Amino acid sequence: MRARDLLTDFPIVTLDTPIRETARLMAELDLAGLIVLNEDGLPHSVLPGTQVLALAVPGYCQDDPALARVVDEAHADRFLDDVGDRTVRDALPPQPRELPVTDPEATILEVAALMARTRSPLVAVVEQDRYLGAITLAVLFDRVSGA
Repeated sequence: MRARDLLTDFPIVTLDTPIRETARLMAELDLAGLIVLNEDGLPHSVLPGTQVLALAVPGYCQDDPALARVVDEAHADRFLDDVGDRTVRDALPPQPRELPVTDPEATILEVAALMARTRSPLVAVVEQDRYLGAITLAVLFDRVSGA
């Protein structure tokens, strides 16, 4: 089995997609992360939902979660509103991590090894400078477990 056999038509965002829209997409589709495409339509990074949270949750709460208790519930439930006009670009870590990208001919073991090494639940598949889709951890597990 090859990467092309595991492809999923997976939603994408760009570097300039607003964080609010990104969070809404993740919530509606129950996604742990999204593939971010650059201006050329090629994978730039994988954006985990935790990076969106890191942008939205106040720094003092991240430093000391006990301080989150001092925020009243009405405001605590609306922490994502504070992202303003920030974009996906703002949510990405300053030091880029290894990009989980492979070609359609990669074996299922190569895809699994790439996911494990990059700790990414998504792998982008690119052929001749064209983004084809993604392989999700769920699809990979389904195939290897015979589900």
